[in-house]
Amino acid sequence: MAMEAQTAIKVVALCGSLRKASYNRGLLRAAMELSKTIKGMEIEYVDISPLPFLNTDLEVDGTYPPVVEAFRQKILAADSVLFGSPEYNYSVTGPLKNAVDWASRPPNVWADKTAAILSAGGGFGGGRSQYHLRQIGVYLDLHFINKPEFFLQAFQPPAKFDSDGNLIDAAAKERINAVLLALHAFTLRLQGKCE
Repeated sequence: MAMEAQTAIKVVALCGSLRKASYNRGLLRAAMELSKTIKGMEIEYVDISPLPFLNTDLEVDGTYPPVVEAFRQKILAADSVLFGSPEYNYSVTGPLKNAVDWASRPPNVWADKTAAILSAGGGFGGGRSQYHLRQIGVYLDLHFINKPEFFLQAFQPPAKFDSDGNLIDAAAKERINAVLLALHAFTLRLQGKCE
């Protein structure tokens, strides 16, 4: 088997904000673009907005609604997860928590995956939500990279994003690239495929 095939990892990117020009979605778009320069890493954006609110009445004979099952299959097929999410009330957003909960229903499709978090916002740049998501990840058996962490104070000058929510800050892009490289290396190490 070729080394490329052995070391390629598939990452799903999930955004906790549903806003069209979300800065956190902008972080994920930047990550997807940057990942093209990382040998053996593919990032696919997965939209969580179509997911219904978690309701176990929607589970019939061990099956899930088609949109939920499609989402679960995307997570299951991935090696790693890249979260981009703001902070709401010191925690993760409602839409992201809903997606996390759907994918944790039996069988838990998060288990044994690596993960990283990017966040942009005011104050601490979404940091408290990251710590809460890491806590949730313990139960889910998600393995987050510890360093580098990525928080971006989105509203401090100079401008970090354009009017469409695209990241324009070069230093932030460099920091995202460092997160991606760490996620790639950690995923390979966890899979026993160190380069």
